[in-house]
Amino acid sequence: MSLGEPWSTGVTRGDDGALRVAGLDVRTLAAQQGTPAYVLDEADLRRRARHYREAFEQAFAQVGTGVDVYYAGKAFLSVAVARWVHEEGLRVDTSTGGELATALRAGVPGVDLGLHGNNKSDAEIEVALEAGVGRIIVDSLVEIDRVAAAARARGAEPAPVMIRVTTGVHAGGHEYISTAHEDQKFGLSIARGAPGVDGEPGDSPAMTALLAVLARPELRLLGIHSHIGSQILDPSGFTVAARAVLTLRAQLAERTGVLVDEVDLGGGYGIAYLPGEVALDPDRIAKEVASSVEAVAAELGTPLPRFSIEPGRSIAGPAGLTLYAVGTVKPVRLDDGRVRTYVSVDGGMSDNIRPALYGAQYHAVLADRVSTAEPVLARVVGKHCESGDIVVHEVQLPGDVQAGDLLAVAATGAYGRSMASNYNLVPRPPVVAVREGAARVLVRRETVEDLLALDQG
Repeated sequence: MSLGEPWSTGVTRGDDGALRVAGLDVRTLAAQQGTPAYVLDEADLRRRARHYREAFEQAFAQVGTGVDVYYAGKAFLSVAVARWVHEEGLRVDTSTGGELATALRAGVPGVDLGLHGNNKSDAEIEVALEAGVGRIIVDSLVEIDRVAAAARARGAEPAPVMIRVTTGVHAGGHEYISTAHEDQKFGLSIARGAPGVDGEPGDSPAMTALLAVLARPELRLLGIHSHIGSQILDPSGFTVAARAVLTLRAQLAERTGVLVDEVDLGGGYGIAYLPGEVALDPDRIAKEVASSVEAVAAELGTPLPRFSIEPGRSIAGPAGLTLYAVGTVKPVRLDDGRVRTYVSVDGGMSDNIRPALYGAQYHAVLADRVSTAEPVLARVVGKHCESGDIVVHEVQLPGDVQAGDLLAVAATGAYGRSMASNYNLVPRPPVVAVREGAARVLVRRETVEDLLALDQG
């Protein structure tokens, strides 16, 4: 029996109560790989990547333009995952030298890579240029000079750049993951600049950056990039942001005669984390965004550019789960008379920091057996020396949950392993891919020896 949202399509529960991922019993997986472990359903991840590409290609073809889909390396990236998404027709967005190196190790051609980042090092810029990345997303005025200098030093082709702008559209589930309001570190504002010496409003930082790139022979202006947030479930924000970006594009053309070829509308499409939640549907968002950009371009009297989008966590997130073993079980009486059962597992905030960092909500189930016990109010917590070390804030679990049981937490394929730490010197779990009943390790489990190898005594 399939569990449905928020689990991957390959997660089922057998008559014996045990979960299976793509046909593999989690009890077998735990015996082979240990716990905790990140488990990726390969076929599900590939299907989601393919679905986004096909949905957007079809919707944008109907309005007469093309689109590229970029996988968000920051959500989770390994050599194998980079290969998978590229095989499914996606490009890869990276934001650090490490992510860039991983994608290159996977064999993704430089032209299919982008480099993001609000504080790129000179070394990262040089590696990107050497690899021939398809685009460098410039995040500040000073970075224009730095990329131009690096390109000039190489004496090769002009560096392909996009300018990241902030549209003022605030979207997403938490202030820390909203990336287009003015008071934050990313991008250059589209809003008008401060008054000049004549008292008239000056150019916006975004327009200033676009003009600066056009004045640099070492740079080639590909287009404009916008990103409004993460875990977005309402598509209306994309319509507002697209209008702002396409208007800026038209203003640049009116002023300089240059109509840039590409616009990136970002992504951050939301997923289901709890039963009953509904993820953003790729077909719906593709049609709505394509329709809105067509209407805006018609109003402005400009032809449509080529577009790119970045679905974010919605590809990797639902394809993964984390498997834990239960340790201590402790009932605690609350002030209102209720009892909350604290279920401690062998991981915690070191393998999923999001509940502590954002108050993110997750769902857990007993994964290895049938239980007929009445459910109890439970909180799944980790083994770290922090009261905020919470994996699942509130969930109903069988009242007979006990040490040695396996728990599975859904939708951890994104931002679990990529944000993991060694807090309390706990080694990070492995990433295990499952396909057609067989498992293989993508990223091995860290060991105490790995940690001590970094310690120079």
